[in-house]
Amino acid sequence: MSTAKTPAATIADSNVVSKYKAAADVANNAIRKVLAACKEGAKIIDLCKLGDAAIEVGLSKQYTKNKKMSKGIAYPTSVSVNTIVCHFAPGANDEGAEKTLSNGDMVRVQLGAQIDGFAGVVGETIVVGASEGSPVLGKAADAMTAAYYAGEAIQRLLKPGNRNMAVTERVQKLAGAFGCKPIENTVCHEQKQNDLDGEKQIIFNPTDEQRAAFPSCEFSPYEVYLVDVYVTTGDGHVKKSALRTNIFKKTATTYNLKTKAARAVVNEISQKFSKFPFTIRACDDERKIRMGMIECTKVGVANAFEIHEEKPTEAVAQVTFTALVTPNGVERITSGASFDPKVVQTDKKIEDPELIKLLETSPKIKKAAKKAN
Repeated sequence: MSTAKTPAATIADSNVVSKYKAAADVANNAIRKVLAACKEGAKIIDLCKLGDAAIEVGLSKQYTKNKKMSKGIAYPTSVSVNTIVCHFAPGANDEGAEKTLSNGDMVRVQLGAQIDGFAGVVGETIVVGASEGSPVLGKAADAMTAAYYAGEAIQRLLKPGNRNMAVTERVQKLAGAFGCKPIENTVCHEQKQNDLDGEKQIIFNPTDEQRAAFPSCEFSPYEVYLVDVYVTTGDGHVKKSALRTNIFKKTATTYNLKTKAARAVVNEISQKFSKFPFTIRACDDERKIRMGMIECTKVGVANAFEIHEEKPTEAVAQVTFTALVTPNGVERITSGASFDPKVVQTDKKIEDPELIKLLETSPKIKKAAKKAN
């Protein structure tokens, strides 16, 4: 009897592309609402709730005829301010939840939506109150500009036939042009249905040992990547924060869990979130979930998205997007605020001819002209 597996769904199928783009539209609209609300006096927890609610409302308007189709948050809204690098999505009782934004705060927002397991994830960095009349300057401008151009370069380098280590090297050089470094050992993953952590990966700012051990890969048509770049004006090293972790994700690891609380956690997150990241705030009973998560994370049934911090004297910028790799080029389907050099003003520039040439190329692939008979 044949036991052949069903082929994985890819963007070679136009229906899959439509689902990715519908999820991306929801994520794009949600992050723009959050970014617009990042004003002086806004509370971090309110911004997180705003993003999650916007995703849910947006998804309710997509694929309405198919009631059984999975739709949900692919990454819960996180709002990380100043020294907090990433993954800050506090509960009501967490330290920092009631913190309000001030003009001049550097804010990184990330969120994502999924339809039928096909996700659009987006992350962006802004400075509260910035405008042409009150531009972003200094280290903040350096980091934001470096992150912007890193994203532009990666989109061009994801073309079929290129390799992951070429991306690693170019992003390192590009960040350096602005006095920045990618945060050490951060990784981008290939996306697949119900999976943001696919097999192919891109590493940034690796140590020599990490570089030597990291699997090399070539990009191919019909792949999808979650590009996730953090650059800092510091040395590339960040420390684990004392703030409580609130974002987790179920892994593919199976284990005979010993505690009732842990088994209840796995049951709830499997039903509600599948293998996508979720926030404790979205669970039925936060106290029980936290108890169960102790064993789940210890044995690898779930991963914790730990919060990290940079030094107060440095600036960190993030650019995150979902990209579709096709025979015609690389399409970026998620985006937050448009980068405006009139608002973000650095006194540094890219001078490497190779990088300038790369950025001048199109993300699209020109088809060879047909030869005349």
